[in-house]
Amino acid sequence: MNSFLHRIADAVLRGTELQYFPVRVRGQLATGARWTLYPASAYWRGTPEPSVGHALLSLGDLTGKCCWDLGSHYGYYSVALAKLTGPTGQVVAVEPFAPNYTRLERHRRMNTLTRLKIYQCAASNATGSAEFFTDVSEGDTSVHLAHEGEVRTTTTSTTSVRTVRLDELVERNEIRPPDFMKVDVEGHGHHALGGANESIRRSRSIILMDFHSPQEVAGTKSILDPLGYRWEPLEPNPPENCIGCDFFLRPSL
Repeated sequence: MNSFLHRIADAVLRGTELQYFPVRVRGQLATGARWTLYPASAYWRGTPEPSVGHALLSLGDLTGKCCWDLGSHYGYYSVALAKLTGPTGQVVAVEPFAPNYTRLERHRRMNTLTRLKIYQCAASNATGSAEFFTDVSEGDTSVHLAHEGEVRTTTTSTTSVRTVRLDELVERNEIRPPDFMKVDVEGHGHHALGGANESIRRSRSIILMDFHSPQEVAGTKSILDPLGYRWEPLEPNPPENCIGCDFFLRPSL
């Protein structure tokens, strides 16, 4: 019965303007921020990813800092970081999937966050375009750029998205180099870091990253190990392959 009622409620909310009903975030990082009712209600209830929330709070005072949120989805962490950095800070949110980007933009406007700069593109190691796999429902967090060796079939839904080397935006003074980066891009993280390598090298950014594939792990190590980065798991006893876990990647002193 509960499952049936949930399906009915989901259909009603997704199909009407009620999904955009304004609510306030109740807890964790973005307390008091304006949000939309549905979907992903865990955001405004203040219950998403407790370990990530605690990790961000452990960074200390972020006032005036620049933070990048790569794979920002609906913008929960982007909005939270914009609140934490204050009016002298800057937050750069990157989200390629059009439905998610549209909701991200709505949340930015609802909170009048001019210091939050949003981009409808994928952070990568080359500026151009790429095939994007979209075989999920709206609001899902697992849409992604094609993984190494991933093959499109006749039933695969894809679209083309813009890709951007973030170093190019820094070179044009369009965005500031990051003091902190959150990276959760479903297996493309090493390519995103590759396109920001110079900015990371110069600013010695602290990085919070979620890993999804062996290639993403190996590629990240190849970029950050020469820069002297150390890996710190958010949770104890992470798997040896690091997949499915969040890590702080910090430059050695």
